Amino acid sequence: MLTAWDERRDLAIGGDEKATIAFAADHWIRLAKTAIKHSGRFAVALSGGSTPKAIFTYLAEQPNALDWSRVWLFWSDERSVEPDHPDSNYHMAMTAGLNKLPLLPQNIFRMKAESEIKKHAAEYEEIIQNKLGDDLFDLVMLGLGEDGHTASLFPNTKALKETRHLVAANHILEKNTWRMTFTFPCINQSRCSAIYALGKGKADIVKQVLKAKLPSPWPASFVGTKERKAIWILDNSASQDLCC
Repeated sequence: MLTAWDERRDLAIGGDEKATIAFAADHWIRLAKTAIKHSGRFAVALSGGSTPKAIFTYLAEQPNALDWSRVWLFWSDERSVEPDHPDSNYHMAMTAGLNKLPLLPQNIFRMKAESEIKKHAAEYEEIIQNKLGDDLFDLVMLGLGEDGHTASLFPNTKALKETRHLVAANHILEKNTWRMTFTFPCINQSRCSAIYALGKGKADIVKQVLKAKLPSPWPASFVGTKERKAIWILDNSASQDLCC
């Protein structure tokens, strides 16, 4: 099921939507088991979006799959809203079912993007550096927007040019808002990054991003390196144009 797209990226086409969600969740669990076995914990950065939400719901139905006390939750980006706001990625993940799992509160590290976002971005980077080793995350979960953005790395935004910091406060002019986001150094230094794209509506942007030459206008094109390949987890519909 896993095939090489190029020297920086692999593809996993899971079948229909339901089968792909199951594949993505099982991949998540496999990575977690491996990380816990080798380092005693699984450090994962969660994403917003409908596909991660479905993955979280699937995971919530697997309470015996892992030693959940060894799972450390972070987030790859967050909106500038309170943690109980419906648009919060933290709120979505928890209410999708993760709050039903025996996770330890001290192992849940949400992004505090609702106020003083630049200050809290620096603090979040410090937490990451203090808690994790040089390999950073065992898994960074990422989505794909129709404009080619991933995390909150939107086209033509300042955070795209960040080469030193792991976390940035990024102003999104088109949305007139600020977001907290992982940067490419953080994503590409981590052990594994996964971009999830499902549905016919994602087919065109999947094709554009994967076939683009670097430098690319699509931020998601920059995810993955020769040393740390990214995995794209797609369903049949989202991958339908890749052969053309």
